[in-house]
Amino acid sequence: QVQLVESGGGSVEAGGSLRLSCAASEYTGGRYCMRWFRQATGKEREGVATIRGDGIRTYAESVKGRFIISEDYSKSSFYLQMNALKTEDTAIYYCASVRVYGTLCPSPLNAYSWGQGTQVTVSS
Repeated sequence: QVQLVESGGGSVEAGGSLRLSCAASEYTGGRYCMRWFRQATGKEREGVATIRGDGIRTYAESVKGRFIISEDYSKSSFYLQMNALKTEDTAIYYCASVRVYGTLCPSPLNAYSWGQGTQVTVSS
């Protein structure tokens, strides 16, 4: 499994932007499912954005139109650009990735390698 290291969290006022980065130890060819999750205090972890094995990007309804997930295989990294942030976006954000041999990402979360998490705090 790849090792993932996140960066880019922090505090911002509502309406602001942040960019999260997730650096993999190495993407050794093939395709990877790349995902961002978040977990707010007292809530379950939820999926935020995904790049599937075929490159299709999907988003949770709550962030659609505001967040953009992207990847750079040459840097073994993927990113989450978060714009128009809201107070309800406050959470710990985790990146996750797994090599895939088809188009879809696996459902079981224990199939993934995970980053350590980074705090995003949005104040009003």
